[in-house]
Amino acid sequence: MDSRNESESVLADIKYPLEVKYCGNCSMPIEYCEFYSEYEKCKEWLAKNLPEDYEKLTLREAEGSECCNEVEKKRQKRGGKGLLRVKKEKCDDDAAPKRICLSCATRGKNKRVTIVTGMSTFKIDLRSAAKFFGNKFACGASVTTDNAIVIQGDVREELFKVIPQKWEEVSVDAIEDCGEGKKSHH
Repeated sequence: MDSRNESESVLADIKYPLEVKYCGNCSMPIEYCEFYSEYEKCKEWLAKNLPEDYEKLTLREAEGSECCNEVEKKRQKRGGKGLLRVKKEKCDDDAAPKRICLSCATRGKNKRVTIVTGMSTFKIDLRSAAKFFGNKFACGASVTTDNAIVIQGDVREELFKVIPQKWEEVSVDAIEDCGEGKKSHH
């Protein structure tokens, strides 16, 4: 019975409308910052802009660390709506030749796809390039996880003309026909 009276007194202290404070770093309510991948930056923003709430947070953290020293708090690693994606910077290797490789693969029994790799070495946005190819050839085109663009249909010959026209930094000599790729089972 005591816990019921206690929860009723807590509910009585709540004033409406509720005021929700949002973090300027991750754009989530400040009580959810601890689940953000860049929690330290959120703490810095909180200390600078909302010092009272930062003090409450540090007190809560101190109390939490005293009661459970052995069990570390797990932070959310996978995305959510509030998680901003940070693009990975690749190191540039000027010694490595910049090449675009065009290959063709069979998907299913008689469906063909063209695979374009190496466009990222020219710092070309792969998503916009895939959209351009889809519109140009009136077909589906998408970016795969290994930084390749998959275009439905065999359009290798047309790509030798289209790529240098669209992107001046790519010469015709930098484009190579790699022939038949692996058989794809998508």
